[in-house]
Order: sequence, then structure tokens, then C-alpha cells
Amino acid sequence: MATLTTDRRSGKIAGYNVQWYEGKRRFTIHLGAKRYTKKTAERLKDIVEALLFYRRNGISTPEKSVEFWLQNAPIKIREKLAKVNLILVDETKTCGQLWDEYLKHKTGIKPKTVKAYTECRTHFFKMFSETEAIEKITPVRLREWKTSLLETSAAASVAGYVKNLSAVLRWAVDQEWLAKNPLKGITRGSFVNDDKNRTISMDEYAKLLDACPSQEWRTIVALARIGGLRCPSELKQLRWADINWSGNRFLVHSPKTEHHEGKHERVVPLFAELRSELKRHFSDNGDEFVIQGLQGTAWSLHEPFQRIARKAGVGTIDRPFDTLRTTRSHEVFERWGSAKENLWIGHSEAVRRKHYKGELSDESFADAADANEKNTC
Repeated sequence: MATLTTDRRSGKIAGYNVQWYEGKRRFTIHLGAKRYTKKTAERLKDIVEALLFYRRNGISTPEKSVEFWLQNAPIKIREKLAKVNLILVDETKTCGQLWDEYLKHKTGIKPKTVKAYTECRTHFFKMFSETEAIEKITPVRLREWKTSLLETSAAASVAGYVKNLSAVLRWAVDQEWLAKNPLKGITRGSFVNDDKNRTISMDEYAKLLDACPSQEWRTIVALARIGGLRCPSELKQLRWADINWSGNRFLVHSPKTEHHEGKHERVVPLFAELRSELKRHFSDNGDEFVIQGLQGTAWSLHEPFQRIARKAGVGTIDRPFDTLRTTRSHEVFERWGSAKENLWIGHSEAVRRKHYKGELSDESFADAADANEKNTC
């Protein structure tokens, strides 16, 4: 039988001890209270008792619950168990195992996030090997890695890679695979690339519409430039049932902000320029989605848009759909103020509460949708 005792300092619990005897020899596993809870210590005591029972009775295959706990226990605890010969010590984790286990741990993330981590992993293994130990991930090598990335990638992209790798390494520290995060102290840089900032004027917008190969593409451009929708995430989910023609508004479902309370959707005015494109696009053929033609596809819109932009004579537009949305955000801010910009374009709830209290009136939507009013956009 194993017992659980405590170490106390100044009346407070400083640690837990799992103790047992084999013959006349006493064995002890110590857990510091700062890192481990009493619940963890009690579970470890149960695991120790199970492992002792297996050894006494020649059982080589533990119960699934015990095996699962051992597989997911922090490496430090497994090392403590190995030190008293209750389990075999684990092999050193490799860089490949680190990425595999982390991505297996990251369940329920969106495809765009998976893509970002996949790109980061690809760049990581240009410097590191999948088979080398994670202890080889040193600050010196990480600085070299970041420097090499900056030679071929934009600073904003490199900042994203550093951010994602830092999350992976923090997780490794939490699992006690690493003593500390080797990226700590290495700045990630800015996500903003001012060199690529630009706006798309209404004149350029008209040229883009004329260059579109179909009404569906005209509607895509209008929803991004006039409606301020995120593309493709918000565009993909827009249904004809979300369009309130008589109420001069439409409902936008936002996967990007749905994890924030009250931010899973927003109501946007049916701006005059957008209404006209939606009217041209609408057909009474039973389609559920506004952009029905791309449902079930990869929504690879970047290259088709660049062909439209070149045909329109506006040149290549970096981050085109972000640029369309940002341009609209600036216009809404200048025309209607920060409160309505936050609501219609979709900003944080904290900003909305700070700048605008209360609901928008029907007149606000009618004003935004008035086709006869000049300088609407």
C-alpha cells in the first residue's frame, strides 16, 4: 500500500509525498505543491499502487485507464516513476514528435488556423530536423531561423510563424518536455505590413465590377467592398434568407468572432450599391446561399480576383479581400462614425460598448440604404 503525506512550511502545504515500502526499504516520490495539486498527488498514489500490484503479480499489460494516465502524465512524473523502477524511462522527444503531438492536441480549430500551423511547421523544418531532440531547439538557432525567414518572407508573415511556434513551445513547457520556452526574449515583430497598405477607390471598384466574369463575382466583390464582409468565412455562410429587403438590412454570420459572447453574428445595412448587385444576382431557383456556385469548393478566390484586377487595370492587389474590407471600414467610419463602423464591420464587443450604447433605429438602416442619397459610399 502506498500512502500520501504532506510537507508543511509555516503552516502551509509545500509538497506531497507518495511513499511505500518494499521489504525494509522505503521509497518516496515528492511532488511540489506549487506545480502539482492534491488531486494529482492522490491519483499518482493510486497509480503507484496499481504498478506495484502489477509487478508483484507479473502483469505486463496495465489496465487501459492506468496506461492512458501514464501516456498523458507530465514527463517529470514519468521520470520520477522510472527512477524508482516502476516504469521504463521515456525516450527523449524529437522535433517531429513535438509537432505531431501538439497538432493532435489542437482539436476543434478552424481550417485557416490548421493551414497557418502547417505553414509554420514547414518553415520550422527548414532549420531543424524531425529526428533531432527538442533540446536542440536553442535561442541561438531560433534567432538564426527567424533571420533566414526574413530574407525570403514578409516581416508580417514571419511574425505569424514566430507566434505559432511560440504556442507550440509553450505547450511543450506545460507538458514538461522542455524546462523553458527557448523563444522567450525573441521578439516576433509586427503583423502589420504598411508597404502593402492601399485603398480601393469607388472608381477602381466600378472597374473591378466591369471586369468580373459573372454576376456572382460582381456580388462577391460588392459584398467585400460595400458590405465589408470577411471573405471567405462570412461570404460563404450568407444565405438569401439572411437578406431583409424591406428592412434594408442583412444578417452576417461571423465564424471569426463567434467565440466572443454576442459576436457570432451582426446586422449590416443593405447599402444601395450592394442592394443593386444582389438584386441582379437573385434568381428564384431555390438556391440557399447567395454565393451558391462556390459551395462545396475550396473557395480559392485569390488568383481569380487577381485576374479580374489585372483586366480592370488596377494592378495586383496584395491581400485583396482584406483591402476591400479595410477600405469600406474607413469609409463607414468617416461617414457614420466609429460606433456604426464597429457594429456594421464587426469589431470587438468592448469597442462597441465604449462607443455606442443602444440599438440602431430603422431610420439608420434606411439612410444607409437610400439609393437616391449622394455620397453614400
